This record gives sequence, structure tokens and C-alpha cells, in this order.
Amino acid sequence: MIKILAATTAVALTFATCAGAQEKTDFRVAWSIYVGWMPWGYLEDSGIMDKWAGKYGIDVEIVQINDYVESINQYTAGQFDGVSATNMDTLSIPSGSGVDTTALIVGDYSNGNDAIVIKGEGDLSALEDKQVNLVELSVSHYLLARGLDTVGLSEADLGGVINTSDADMIAAFATDDVQAVVTWNPLVSAIMEEPGANKLFDSADIPGEIIDMMVVNTETLAANPDFGKALVGAWYEVMGLMASGDEAALSAMAEASGTDLDGYKAQLDSTEMFFTPAEAVSFTSDAALPVTMVNVAEFLFDKGILGEGAPSADFVGVAYPDGSITGAEGNVMLRFDTTYMQMAADGAL
Repeated sequence: MIKILAATTAVALTFATCAGAQEKTDFRVAWSIYVGWMPWGYLEDSGIMDKWAGKYGIDVEIVQINDYVESINQYTAGQFDGVSATNMDTLSIPSGSGVDTTALIVGDYSNGNDAIVIKGEGDLSALEDKQVNLVELSVSHYLLARGLDTVGLSEADLGGVINTSDADMIAAFATDDVQAVVTWNPLVSAIMEEPGANKLFDSADIPGEIIDMMVVNTETLAANPDFGKALVGAWYEVMGLMASGDEAALSAMAEASGTDLDGYKAQLDSTEMFFTPAEAVSFTSDAALPVTMVNVAEFLFDKGILGEGAPSADFVGVAYPDGSITGAEGNVMLRFDTTYMQMAADGAL
């Protein structure tokens, strides 16, 4: 259900949360290994983040966390001002926990990077009665549900779901006990090198549903707009390097993700990167986004992870750039805000 608030703008939504926010000069954001998030490590190592932070008289530290879910948990606990996360995990973890969060940069959507892989021949129906290893209640769990639905199966038809950290996924697939996994790149690429690995379904089958973002605390952003400007300015400087095929930048990201330049380029081929802010603004403003988020909210509610004690899939409100809201108008905890990306598109940073 999409509810339109005719008089509300994205800017108004942002500044509506100013109460209680504090101005400050030092910020920390967290990121974890994923093809679309490798620019964050390059931003830190190359000095590009420092350059943009210095322009606005602030300091921004970019910290790599090896465990993806842990990085979001630490953001939710207030240890970071922002974190790289998907739309689904943002809705379920910080927003579902009552941390008002803004999608500052919509960087890409997975277009094949997330995949269901089994050992041996077969199609999705071969998963029946098998155990599947994945990061439970993450986008991998969502991808599994979407894939099973295409062949008339559900999670109840499996032999079970085994929660496995992304840090342990490659080693797990190599063991005799594991028959099927759901995970993301660069892990998928490494697993597909194992003899007998067979990809059954991937995010290219559900384009635009698994969205990769940099999300930040809404109150922090509202009180410190220069924080948003610095992050967005730095991000699109690196996007420009990537779009131009800058081999030094791409090679550094490849090495950091444990592959070579060709391997990283292959992963980028499965990623719909928004190299320009105009592309990101267009995607974020599209009418398809609220539909996707409603489907995601229903999945999360069905799994019992849309906030503690959530009475319905509408429990958490999600706001969009045109002022529309899905879910509870009185509990908006996730905001897709194109304000800063539009500044980048306009050359106003």
C-alpha cells in the first residue's frame, strides 16, 4: 500500500527529524566486502575521502568490517554514522530497530551478484529436502524465497536453512556436509571455481530488488549536511574513475576483494552500477521502488524480522523522494532521499 502525502517533500522529511541531533566534526562509516562497495575502501586508501572531508572542514573515517551483518549491527548500536547495506537489511535491522535511517547514496542493484549454488546437476526443484547454507534473514534468504517461489516450493520444502557467516561461506561449500549455498560476490565467483558448482538462480532474475546503498543516521545527517556532501562528493569522484576504466583504481579494488582486474570486471558485469548521480536519482525516484519495498517488507514480516513485535508488514514506514510513504506514516524509519545525489548531479558539491 502506497500512501501519498501531497504536501510533503523529501527535504521536509529530512529536516523533520532534526530534533535531538547534534553538530559535530568527526564521523565514522563502516563497509564490508562486496563488489559494489569496494569503492569505499579505495576512498579511504586513496585519500579522496580526506580531500572531500577537508573541503567541508570535517573528518570522515571509513572502516572495513569483515562480517557484513556485524557492520550493520554496529551502525544500529550507534558506533558508526553510516554503513554500506542493502535495502532489505536496512529495513530489517536499523529501521526495524527504531533507528531513523536515510539512504544517502543508492549505488547499484545486484544484477547477478547474488546467487543460489548447489553441488552437481539439477534446477531449483533439486533443493527440495536439501539443507541450504546462507546468512540467515539477509538478502540471501530473500533471494532463496524468490527463487523457490518460481518452482512452487517454499522454505518448508527444504531440509532446513543453516545460518552461516559470509566470512565462512567459501570454506563451508568445500565441505562434504554442505550441498547448497546462497551468497554474494566475490564469494560466488570463488565458489563457482569449485568442481561441480552449479548456479541455479541469481539476482539478475529479480532485477532492481536487491539494492546496495550507503545509509546514514537521519538525525546526524540533518544536523550535519556537510557530512552528506562530503560522502556523496567523494563517492562520485570514484564513480567517475570507474566509469572511465581507470585501471589503477579498479586494480586496487580488485586486489582488496581478493581477485584480479579481470575478475573484478566480471563481477561488475553482474552489477548495475549507477556511475552518475543522475542515474541514481532516476532509479531512486522511479515508481518501481515503493513496489519493491512493499514486497520486501512483506517478506520480512513473514519471517518475523520486521522489527520486534511488528504487528503487520506496514509496521515500518518508508519515505520516498516524491513525499509518498509506504507502511506506517507515524513510524517512518527509512528514507530514500535524493537531495545530496541531486546536488552531485547539479555540480553543487
